[in-house]
Amino acid sequence: MVLCDIGNTTFHFQTKNNDFKLFHYETLPQINKQIYFISVNKNATKKLLMHYPTAINLEKYIKFDTLYKGMGIDRQLVCSNIINAVVVDAGSAITVDIMQNKQHKGGFILSGLYAMQKTYCTISTELDFNFNSKVSLDKLPLNTNDAISYAIIQSIVQSIKLVAVNKDIIFTGGDGLFLSKYFTNATYNKYLIFDNIKLLLDKMNLIKN
Repeated sequence: MVLCDIGNTTFHFQTKNNDFKLFHYETLPQINKQIYFISVNKNATKKLLMHYPTAINLEKYIKFDTLYKGMGIDRQLVCSNIINAVVVDAGSAITVDIMQNKQHKGGFILSGLYAMQKTYCTISTELDFNFNSKVSLDKLPLNTNDAISYAIIQSIVQSIKLVAVNKDIIFTGGDGLFLSKYFTNATYNKYLIFDNIKLLLDKMNLIKN
């Protein structure tokens, strides 16, 4: 079987032996195995089903109890099976969700790192900069490049810290590993969404090679 997570900008496939990402505009490969997928992008879903008509959308099988209105299926899935933790999925957008005693208590959405970077040059060409991922958060910057990088990282880190006091944090997503280094109470799971898809398929007795 092949798993696929369709995000806002990419198809993320996982096979038995590896995983790979393709942007929505790229050509999809030939796949002869059963595909199970979730999606937050309607156009990309149509493209996937045009190439793989037998692919199965798992959305209707995901049962996630929450009072949150309009919670994306990807957020529901990464939070599934979490007992007590703050779950941070850092992709095109950064979603932060609080799970307590297996119950979803709510969450919020931040712009992703790349999206934040791109907003500055829309304000002024003087603010077009190179992101410094190594900028120190322990002292105030003394140049514009570091000042913007500092502000972006701090705005994300401090927002998460406010809701993560005395809580474990689970990071996932493309920028999850980078952000996790700013927390002593954090772990990173690159494949959290795929792990939870497999658990769902196992419950449905659909696990296949």
